[in-house]
Amino acid sequence: MKYQALPAEFYIKNRERYVARLKPNSIAIFVANDEMPLSADATHTWKQNPDLFYLSGIDQELTILVLFPDCPNPKQREVLFVRKTNEHIAIWEGHKYTKEEAIIASGIENVQWVENFGPMFHVLMTYAQNVYLNLNDHDRANTKVPYSELRFARELRNDYPLHNFERSAPIMHDLRAIKHGQEIKQIQTACNITEKAFKRVLGFVKPGVMEYEIEAEIIHEFIRNRSAGHAYNPIIASGASACVLHYNDNNNVCRDGEVILMDFGAEYGNYKSDLSRSIPVSGKFTPRQKDVYNAVLNVMKYATSMLVAGTLLDDYNKEVGSAMEVELIKLGLLNAQEVKNQNPEAPLYKKYFMHGTSHYLGIDVHDVGYRYGRMQAGNVFTCEPGIYIPEEGLGIRLENDILITESGNIDLMASIPLEIEEIEHFMSEKHRVI
Repeated sequence: MKYQALPAEFYIKNRERYVARLKPNSIAIFVANDEMPLSADATHTWKQNPDLFYLSGIDQELTILVLFPDCPNPKQREVLFVRKTNEHIAIWEGHKYTKEEAIIASGIENVQWVENFGPMFHVLMTYAQNVYLNLNDHDRANTKVPYSELRFARELRNDYPLHNFERSAPIMHDLRAIKHGQEIKQIQTACNITEKAFKRVLGFVKPGVMEYEIEAEIIHEFIRNRSAGHAYNPIIASGASACVLHYNDNNNVCRDGEVILMDFGAEYGNYKSDLSRSIPVSGKFTPRQKDVYNAVLNVMKYATSMLVAGTLLDDYNKEVGSAMEVELIKLGLLNAQEVKNQNPEAPLYKKYFMHGTSHYLGIDVHDVGYRYGRMQAGNVFTCEPGIYIPEEGLGIRLENDILITESGNIDLMASIPLEIEEIEHFMSEKHRVI
């Protein structure tokens, strides 16, 4: 791994917070993500199960974590199972955790090889009454592949039908939604790397460059700053392509007079960042582009002011929608009287701003959290309004990552150019460094 790992104390506290939420006489199991096949003998790039990582800090395949706080044998209340290496694995795949390294990384004293899991786990299950299993219970998930956690849950329910099975996800969602100091530092580092990439792009873009050349500049800056790469598939959308919300082709030429919508973010230490900026290919916005840009910026600033502890997400989205209506009327895109008479269940602004304004951010880009609750100190949200006008070939989205604190909020991307004057300044000829 390229990143600087967090100390074991962080993961020890996470486990303490988790087991405090379990019912008496409960055992909990977390298993690593699969290495997913691609074709032939190739696999997709592997990423650790975020919940397993959050509780252990172990960033390696074929890992299992067992937590049994009421186990009669104190030495088996926390057991970590990791892959045993050999000469063949070392030659073909490289270094794997030794037991000693796994202890240092996780703070778990009892580390076993993963092939010992079955026999030891069976003994532990004879003393447990409740079994907490972990699945991808994100409310936006639509998983059709029988992934490792799901297969394990099915096998366990079949093998131990008389145990009481519980869900870990509600506990993990509550815990992971509140970011602690060391997590915030990781997210801030990811944001700082993203800033470097964006400033590099500002000095690179000019008429005639390809979208994929911009993408190349971004990943160059990411990797050289110890990022694992993109937090998600980057969007580099010039002209009309900016009106395609999940545009990923990144294969068009950037033409004079167009605006490029860029949505990208670095990952650092498995934590994500998420940035959107819209910049003029020529280095100067047209008057109409400025008007649309400032409309989005006005909504963004208003929405950011509402990202405070105690705000209900549902109220937040309604207020942001109302602010967007005002701006769209000013731009001549909506009629004030039609807005007044609209169906509140189908607001007219959705024609030009059809996605949500904010989502939780953390180990996942769309991180876990309760969308119907009140915002809390420690939450990190994106703030990303946009206006998309296909008939004008213009789409503008702006996005920063916002940390909620007890006394307000902190913009983790506050130093990244956002105002029109800043964008044009950094795109001027004297700032070209590439």
